[in-house]
Formats: sequence, structure tokens, C-alpha cells
Amino acid sequence: MIEAAEREAEVSLQQFIRIRRDIHAHPELGFKEHRTAALVAKLLTEWGYAVTTGIGGTGVVGQLKRGSGGQRLGLRADMDALPIVEKTGLSWASTVPGVMHACGHDGHTATLLAAAHAIAQAPNFEGTLNLIFQPAEEGAGGAVRMIEDGLFDRFLCDAIFAMHNMPGIEAGRFVFRSGPTMASSDDVTVRLSGVGGHGAMPHTTTDVIVAASAIVLALQSIVARNVDPLDTAVVSVGALNAGRAGNVIPDTAMLELSVRALNSEVRALLRRRIVSLIQSQAQSLGVEAQIDWRPGYDVLVNDPAHTRFAADVAARVIGRDRVIEEGRRYTASEDFAFMLQKVPGCYFFVGNGVTGGDGGCMVHNPGYDFNDQIIEPAAKMWVELVKAFLPAPASWPTGS
Repeated sequence: MIEAAEREAEVSLQQFIRIRRDIHAHPELGFKEHRTAALVAKLLTEWGYAVTTGIGGTGVVGQLKRGSGGQRLGLRADMDALPIVEKTGLSWASTVPGVMHACGHDGHTATLLAAAHAIAQAPNFEGTLNLIFQPAEEGAGGAVRMIEDGLFDRFLCDAIFAMHNMPGIEAGRFVFRSGPTMASSDDVTVRLSGVGGHGAMPHTTTDVIVAASAIVLALQSIVARNVDPLDTAVVSVGALNAGRAGNVIPDTAMLELSVRALNSEVRALLRRRIVSLIQSQAQSLGVEAQIDWRPGYDVLVNDPAHTRFAADVAARVIGRDRVIEEGRRYTASEDFAFMLQKVPGCYFFVGNGVTGGDGGCMVHNPGYDFNDQIIEPAAKMWVELVKAFLPAPASWPTGS
């Protein structure tokens, strides 16, 4: 009997590995996840969920209600891919030129589907389960679009959770952190305008390349000398474009910046200092600076009580020794931050592996692939979290 159950579980795992690899082979960019959303909606409908599509564009919510009351729980997975050329050489590699699942959202979707299938067959919970499949996490703000489209008005949640794979951590190990966990992100474009001219007569010009170089160097002083050493901040210049010939001083230069922080006060400080420094450096060198500041994602803040709750569930799934209850913070960003501003909850990580062949290649890399072997423990985590949150009022977190 036990052997039969194990074989059934293995068959189920293989089913969702096939689904994951199918999604991987057919990646879709943000707000274009039509095929993926249709697949998710079809499967959830077959398993008895009430399915709503088109939320925030291509978002899908599958709702399952049991009993006449109880808590309302949200679980979220992201569906979009990245504009990256895949170089894995795998048989299930992307068939879409220039697009690949380089962050594991194919695995997140397949994992939540695996959990959805198991939960649909388990009647032992009371309450409402909302499975949220989100589009456009990769910078396009799919979470905000879903919220603006009435996500939490139409699908009430008392708590919400999300999970992301993390290369470099032992496969299947869970990592949690309460409070600020992922950084805010802002994008900045700086356009410098001066007077161009012949490289042999620089005195007749106002050199934007000199100004751009001075700005790049001066920006580094902000983190070193304006931010409290005990706080975290990142100011990166990812692009500097100016000129095309060695003997021509150009009249324009363009800089692209990425700015990140782990609390709102530091984020505001960075904006003030960056704008002031750029303007003063430009003025001192006789060029004009135009600054386009584009706010991105907010700091992701996990509710302490819900984080402890989820960590306790993970300990029951894989053992306390394989759970990191207070892991590191990350300066990457995540738009689940906006969902956590509306509903308390927790965003946590599952290890994707520590070596390249075991899923250890970092995300957003052409050689990355989601580790199929973590679908099973990650899906079990979702199932156990639902069982712990919905049937037993004594186990519900009460907030921070």
C-alpha cells in the first residue's frame, strides 16, 4: 500500500515536471502570458476551482471554498519570462527567440499548480483559498495592475504568501526573514547637454564626457559618505553612452542608473543626494543635466507573525534543521511588495541548488534553469501551509 502511494506521488511529480518544462519551452514576456494563463485556467477549472481570468491583463485567480466561513488565504506565483537568449542547450529550452524563463517563474507556476491539484483532492480545510497567478513581475508591475483591477476587493485575503527559488542555497531548503527583505528599486536616466566640437580644440567645448565621468565618480560618495553604514543602499551606473569618434567631443551624454534601498528613509535620502549631486557637478562643468526619475518597486516587508507561522510550517515539512528562520536580505526587488502593503503575509525562498548542474546558476543568466526536484518539497510546503492556516483557528497568525 505504501509502495503504491509512493508510485502515485512520483507519477504526480513527473506530471508537473512535464508542465514546468512545457511552460519553459514556451516563455512569454510580461502581460503577454496568454498561453501560460490559458493552461493555468484550464487545469484549475478541471480540478474544481472557480477561475477568473484577465485580472490586471493576463492574471488568473483560482478560488476554492470549503465550509461556510473561515479565513481567506492567498498564494501567489508569477508567470512571466525575461528578454534573454537562452544558452542552456536543454531539450526543453525556449522555442521563442530572445525570450527565456531565466528566473524560474515557470517553476513557480508549476509548483503552485502541483499544490492546487493536491489541495483540490483534500476536503479537510475550512475557508477560502485564492491561488493568484500574476503576470509581469519582471519590472512591468503586474502586481499593481492586478490590485488596481480589484484583486483584493474581489478575492478577499486575510493573509498572502509567495515563494521564490534561490540558486546558491541547498535544493529544497527554505529561507525566511521578517521585516524588510527585498529592496526598493528606482530607475534614473540622466541626459547631459553641452557644446560639442573638435577633439583638438577642447577649450571651445563644454565636455559632457568629462561631466559624465565626474558624476559617475561622485555618485559613489553617496553610499560611502551620506548613508548610515548600518543601512543598505546601492547606486549603480549601468550605462554611459556618449560620442562615436575619438577626435569629436559630443554635445550629449546619457547615463542610466539603478538605485536601491531597504527602507523608505534611505530611499528618499538617495533621491535627494543623487539629484543634488548631478545638478551641482553638471553646473560646475558648464553642462545642463536633465534627470528622469522613475520610481519602481517598493521595499518588500514581511510581517513577523506570518513569517514565523510559515517557518514553523516549513519545519514540519522538511525538518527544523533545513529551515533558515532569519536569512539574509536581498537588494534585488520584487513587486509582491505591493501585495504585502495591502495584505499581511510573507515572501520566502526555496533553495534551487548550489552547483550549476543542480540548479545553482544564478537567475537572470542565459544558463539558468529551474531545478525540477524542488517542485515536490515546495508544493508540499504550499499544501501544509493551507492545511495549517485554514482549518485550525488556534494556528492562525494574528499579525505583528
